[in-house]
Amino acid sequence: MNINKNLITLRDPKAPVSEAYRMIRTNLQYTNIDRQNKLIAFTSSSTEEGKTTTISNVAITMAQAGYKVLLIDCDLRKSRLHKTFNLRNHLGLTSIIVEKKPLSEVAQTVEEIENLYVITAGAMPPDPAELIASQSMQSFLKEVRDAYDIVLIDTPPILSVTDAAILSGFVDGMILIFAADQTNIEAAKVAKKSLEKVNANILGAVLTKANMKKLRNYYYYYDYKEKPESEKKKRKDKKKNK
Repeated sequence: MNINKNLITLRDPKAPVSEAYRMIRTNLQYTNIDRQNKLIAFTSSSTEEGKTTTISNVAITMAQAGYKVLLIDCDLRKSRLHKTFNLRNHLGLTSIIVEKKPLSEVAQTVEEIENLYVITAGAMPPDPAELIASQSMQSFLKEVRDAYDIVLIDTPPILSVTDAAILSGFVDGMILIFAADQTNIEAAKVAKKSLEKVNANILGAVLTKANMKKLRNYYYYYDYKEKPESEKKKRKDKKKNK
């Protein structure tokens, strides 16, 4: 398998970024304590925020943990998962919804990744939003809920088209993706409000493309500033006694 450079959890499982994706996996596992979140969709405020890269790596970490994972490309206008995993795309989600192809014929396995299955987008339909809102789509999601441990769905940016908002009514939760030093703050707020308006269950947000060195410095500063005065004094006294 010619591994895509963005699949860091497969290329270098011990890298710090890979550990960050495993932390996302762990956080999603904890959301299942109170309710069964099996169908989770990822969206963003705009394009190029790292949505597909994030969902792909989270899917890999879940498969590596032993879950039977289905990854679905529901970004029917700008599908990318088939390129990310080097898969064929002549059959995909539209083949199931429109042509009534069976799940077993369309879901593809990924070389070198046990437990991971991918349904690519397939041919772009005339009206993607109508397809996503269809009864056939809802029936399909019920089918995969029973067949897999976890289903992760890649959707278009929430502010570009209505697809993600529609899909939010059929899934258990939504994850928002924002890019550091790229996502407009107001756009991020509008994206969140757009999901809230349709009563979506927002499980959380992921910040991508962050400068880890800057973040480490920030967290050290934040940690110190937020300590009670008594703790700050203890730290100063320790330094004096050295």
